[in-house]
Amino acid sequence: MLIKKTRSLCPSCNTAVDAEIAEEDGKIWLKRSCPQHGSFRNLYWSDPVMYHRFDRYNAVGNGIENPQNTTAAPGSCPTACGLCNNHHSQTLLANIDLTNRCNLDCDFCFANARACGFIYEPTFDEVVSMLKLLRSEKPVPAPAVQFSGGEPTMRDDLVEIIRTAKQMGFPQVQIATNGIKLANDPVFAQQLKEAGLSTVYLHFDGVSKETNPFLSKHLAAIENLKRVRLGTVLVPTVIRGRNDHELGDIIRFAANNISVIRGVNFQPVAFTGAASDDDVNKSRITIPDVLERIETQLSGIVKKNDFYPIPCVLPFSDLVESYTGKPQVRFTAHQHCGAATYVFVQDEGIMAVNRMVNVEKFFETIGQMAEDLKRGGTINKYKALLDGIKNMHDSVRQGEQGATTEFWKIIGKTLISQNFQALREFHWNALFIGSMHFMDRYNYDLDRVSRCCIHYATPDGRLIPFCTYNSGPVYREQVWKKFAKEPEK
Repeated sequence: MLIKKTRSLCPSCNTAVDAEIAEEDGKIWLKRSCPQHGSFRNLYWSDPVMYHRFDRYNAVGNGIENPQNTTAAPGSCPTACGLCNNHHSQTLLANIDLTNRCNLDCDFCFANARACGFIYEPTFDEVVSMLKLLRSEKPVPAPAVQFSGGEPTMRDDLVEIIRTAKQMGFPQVQIATNGIKLANDPVFAQQLKEAGLSTVYLHFDGVSKETNPFLSKHLAAIENLKRVRLGTVLVPTVIRGRNDHELGDIIRFAANNISVIRGVNFQPVAFTGAASDDDVNKSRITIPDVLERIETQLSGIVKKNDFYPIPCVLPFSDLVESYTGKPQVRFTAHQHCGAATYVFVQDEGIMAVNRMVNVEKFFETIGQMAEDLKRGGTINKYKALLDGIKNMHDSVRQGEQGATTEFWKIIGKTLISQNFQALREFHWNALFIGSMHFMDRYNYDLDRVSRCCIHYATPDGRLIPFCTYNSGPVYREQVWKKFAKEPEK
């Protein structure tokens, strides 16, 4: 059954071709045909029911007001990057590759200096220029930047780069790291925190030596991060048959270290290298597969249907825009790019937020508050706020296990007293669980590309969607070669 038409890439030659998203054999498939290489059918999503549920949250944004390419013709994607006039989403999270050097050699890494044969490492001034580009976005500057690589901790000036990013106004500054330096240098975590680092994204593939050869280093890194209370998100690359049996244990590990670990962001493997069809068929795992394993391995404490797509939080942007009159970052990522939920970590165990709150009613109430606030006038705004708080209280009471005093205090403090410290307390007592599936040439959907909200900044003044940067045309290789330095020894 045809669901929709889109554009994709031939997995053999990367030529953009017409494609279809179709439901067949109880799964969702991406189908296309290349004049030179023939027809292809590749798995897109493994669960049609969840696919259609997430489709209800479809929301197309307007992009940024000052794209780098203002003359891109319709259908030119993905060959017209940086961000063009056809791109529909703002930058929610920016990535800046600080180096392609690394102190590990993982078999599923996007790239590293030894594989490239050269070193890519932008200068400090080039990094500052990229940060300025991100903060110049209109109508809303990019709110978050993540320094990645390679391994960013191999930069001697990383602390100064982080400090500069905070001074330039980024509310969120992150690093994506393998944790080796954090494990080996107990002082390093404190230096990062003092510079203004918000979050460490720690590569963490499992809780056993079989799934995570660097487990002892990761444990040491987490202890050093815990000591300085620097928030950490575990980032497992999920590969079917390799570590997908430990997803529940990874969440339990995170809950047991809730004093420092803020979340787990599972990333189903993307085949950006020289993968064969057999490799893809053997190791492919989609977001619904990940969520099914979480439900099974946690004995139903967290259910597959507890997860929602990224655009579900758009009503919050609407509410803040209506209340303040100022434009906000809008979460208009494609609805099939990711899934997320929260669980509360309590003495007796973990509880999904859906057991406490009627989540869909909660979103509906926030959206209605935003609509009511748009009517204007101080009295009307005050009445809309009070009515909305009452309705939110009802949605909390309608949770499967009823309201909790703690949850209602958090909401009340935040909305009535404008006490935003309450939200920080909430985040430290709650654990984010998400899954983001980046694309490769086998499941490449240009509809998703045009809605991407994670963008790479490059030294030549461009912003490039994540999945275009790392797969398909592979702008990463073009950028790295253009700014290459001496060969890796």
